[in-house]
Amino acid sequence: MGILKTDEQAYYATGGDHGSYRYLSLQDVINAFMATYVGEGKICDRVINSDVAFHATRALQELSYDTLKCTKDWEIEVPATLVMVMPNDYVNYVKLSWSDGAGIEHILYPTYKTSNPRDITETPQDWGGFTTGGANTDLTSDESSDTWEAYKSHTPTDYEDDDYEDNYYWRFRGERYGIEPEHAQINGSFYIDEDQGKFHFSSNLSGKTLILKYISDGLVTNSGKGGLDLENTLVPKLAEEAIYKHILYGVLLARKDTPGGLLAEIKKQRYAETRKAKLRLSNIKLGEIVQVMRGSSKIIKH
Repeated sequence: MGILKTDEQAYYATGGDHGSYRYLSLQDVINAFMATYVGEGKICDRVINSDVAFHATRALQELSYDTLKCTKDWEIEVPATLVMVMPNDYVNYVKLSWSDGAGIEHILYPTYKTSNPRDITETPQDWGGFTTGGANTDLTSDESSDTWEAYKSHTPTDYEDDDYEDNYYWRFRGERYGIEPEHAQINGSFYIDEDQGKFHFSSNLSGKTLILKYISDGLVTNSGKGGLDLENTLVPKLAEEAIYKHILYGVLLARKDTPGGLLAEIKKQRYAETRKAKLRLSNIKLGEIVQVMRGSSKIIKH
């Protein structure tokens, strides 16, 4: 039996930085790029560090959306207001669901039949029937519209046979033929207020445990200082070479004297490394594929 080294003991201790070996910092990527690709006789003879940092952050952002799968998740209890503010690093949502007493997640579908439009405050004495905050100012409006208040106060009917009625499609009138998924389930619904950066939920989700899985761009900002924290912005080691090729292509593309043939070759390498990174990060296992194939013809899996 081997003896754990001091750094290994610290890692396995409670509160250790578990799983960190899979990543390297964006600052390390920038330093490695400068050492490998920049200098006399190299592919980039003169490049300043700030340019490399810019292209590195852009590369990480682009790869985070489709290749790196930089997803995060929140778990909150839906408040009585039925409104949740978007996370500060939110780019797009992957899935919204609520968790029941057994820990099973029930997916929520967005509704496209309602919204929270800007509710302009009306008064009879002001010009145009609208109240303004003074000369040359925008129209005043309420944060919550009548449309949202009506949607929030409406409680869908839940039947014993797990059927669902939401006052939009009535099950006894033949209106459910070709019904949209948002109206064909009892899990509830939501819509996204892009202008105010908020999620709005149907009234039957109040008090339930909500799980939001969303996409981030992978960048970490300095708390209270502003700017990017390159030391704590992490890059998966499986995508390291793809990051280098993205940076290299961006640097060469910005230079007016880059030969077209060289640029085309680097672009081809960037595509190949991105595809390789996507395959590596997809984490496909042969045993899992076999399990799925066997499941099509067998009741009991092995």
